[in-house]
Amino acid sequence: MKQGLFFIVFILLGVMTLAQQPSSTLLGRTDHLVYATPDLQLGINAIEKQLGVKATAGGQHPGLGTRNALVALGPTSYLEIIGPDPEQPKPSGPRRFGIDDLKTPRIVRWVVKSSELPAVAEKAAKSGVTLGPIASGSRRRPDGVVLAWRYTDPAVVVADGLVPFFIDWGSSPHPALTAAKGATLTQLRAEHPDAARVQKMLDALGLDLKVSQASVPAIIATIDSPRGRVELR
Repeated sequence: MKQGLFFIVFILLGVMTLAQQPSSTLLGRTDHLVYATPDLQLGINAIEKQLGVKATAGGQHPGLGTRNALVALGPTSYLEIIGPDPEQPKPSGPRRFGIDDLKTPRIVRWVVKSSELPAVAEKAAKSGVTLGPIASGSRRRPDGVVLAWRYTDPAVVVADGLVPFFIDWGSSPHPALTAAKGATLTQLRAEHPDAARVQKMLDALGLDLKVSQASVPAIIATIDSPRGRVELR
């Protein structure tokens, strides 16, 4: 009897330890997924239909011609639905994430947390991976709170977006805190025509994202939701 109780306690302690150290895992390091759409309401409706969760309004990206809506995927991760902002003039150049050329919504990028952006960029460069220059961004939430962040510029696209950009929210509250709840990211994987080359880049960055061979690049998220387990691309 005592041995049985000891075994149960041992297992519970192991589970608790894993729960307390999520940041070392791929999902724990994932900050958000970028779900780009040619029309924001179209993207919001598509996600609500698939997940059964209606996204929370995010905010405008001044000067970039976009705005977003959010669904939390965990305590510090979320799905960003991003599309053109009709309240802003069309920017002089193309909108980020290929939004202007999209016909249907899809996951186009994934983003990794980091509080050491210069070190990440240096490590990537030494491995032959050129990330975007470190830049700053901000947006105002509907409640008036201004979020500010630093990131490796997402305008620089590596391996069709399968190599992530990195973000540091600094002292800003994480967007997942006020995003719509009800969904949980359980798995993340990718596909690419040159899977071996892309996998080598990700391995060099210490990112355990598995890349499979396929004819078209894709980021695939498995999400537990009110609609059940959903695979989102």
